Amino acid sequence: MRAQIEGSQAVAEVVVLCRPDVIAAYPITPQTHIVERLSRMVKQGDVGRCQFLNVESEFAALSALIGASATGARTYTATTSQGLLFMAEAVYNAAGLGLPIVMTIANRAVGAPINIWNDHSDSMALRDAGWIQLYAETNQEAADLHIQAFRLAEELSCPVMVCMDGYILTHAYEPVDLPDRSLVDAFLPPFSPVQVLDPSDPISIGAMVGPEAFTEVKYLAHQQQLRALALVPEVAGVFEQQFQRPSRGLCSPYRMEDADVAVIALGSVIGTIKDTVDELRREGIAAGCVKIGCYRPFPTLQLRAELEGLTCVIVVEKDLAVGMGGIVSADVQIALQGLHIPVHTVIAGLGGRSISKASLKQMIHEARAERLSEPHFLDLNMTAINDELARRRDQRRAGPVAEHLVRAINAIGTKVV
Repeated sequence: MRAQIEGSQAVAEVVVLCRPDVIAAYPITPQTHIVERLSRMVKQGDVGRCQFLNVESEFAALSALIGASATGARTYTATTSQGLLFMAEAVYNAAGLGLPIVMTIANRAVGAPINIWNDHSDSMALRDAGWIQLYAETNQEAADLHIQAFRLAEELSCPVMVCMDGYILTHAYEPVDLPDRSLVDAFLPPFSPVQVLDPSDPISIGAMVGPEAFTEVKYLAHQQQLRALALVPEVAGVFEQQFQRPSRGLCSPYRMEDADVAVIALGSVIGTIKDTVDELRREGIAAGCVKIGCYRPFPTLQLRAELEGLTCVIVVEKDLAVGMGGIVSADVQIALQGLHIPVHTVIAGLGGRSISKASLKQMIHEARAERLSEPHFLDLNMTAINDELARRRDQRRAGPVAEHLVRAINAIGTKVV
């Protein structure tokens, strides 16, 4: 059924079609609409025997699901930003125990200063916790990835994050094809756990592992992730065949057949990048782009095959490794070792700042002319930066600067007007 629906509502609808047994949630913007709708549907009896747990924190939400999943339940939750970081200990525990929990991340900036808008700081902060990370370009893809996430999680016995850009996707109304329950049932087998709760046969879960075996446990977790590199495209192929719409898997190229420069990115910004590539093509510039759909595990070989032979690669990422630069670009550079292809890091869209076609076009022109700073901060207000640096040199006083910087930028804007 095709419906004009908010992204959050579409995700809630498909999660219900996946027949979860336990949903635990704590509200935090911008994922709240997902769990609000799920709570109403559970209360109305639309989710079978599902239990909806209202918990006191994000840490409690994932902790409850760890217990539920370990005793044989299909489980789901959603969070964002500080909420994801608050449950960080449990995020690592879920992966370490190999529990097939599915969690939506409505990507949002991490403070301080407080910011409720979109970037990828939250999921990137926990990129190495052992969860598979899938990133959606559109709301249709976000809905489809959740159906695939449950199958991946349960076949690999590994938790999965489905990351969708906060507000840009979660609060946007778009046409989304919501599948029939029979289609989802045919694609997603009933959950068959290794163990179930049996009071007559008690077991211990999460036992301590010492130095003699801890490395081996971590190695097996690494191997489990590497298995996903084969399983993600396989599941995507089965999904495409059964649901009759494309599902791109690990990474997907756009106009890369004869490209000499490519832009790499994750999430909804890919749509703007594709439009920019089309405009550059009309100007005679052989540009292309590659979307990374699965960031963990990282599709090293697949990305290397897509980018081999290019003269220039630009990684546009909505995150920042403070003191270093790019996060995604570091992985891209590793993937391209030995190919002698320049990789430019562009930090963009932090805290929800718009990424325009005009800025992307200028960025690509500058990269082709080898004039980009490294890392390059797209649309950085250098006037405000230089003023603040001068103030720090003159005053040499410690303390918070965010509010002062905002006042300075507002003053600059007033002067311009």
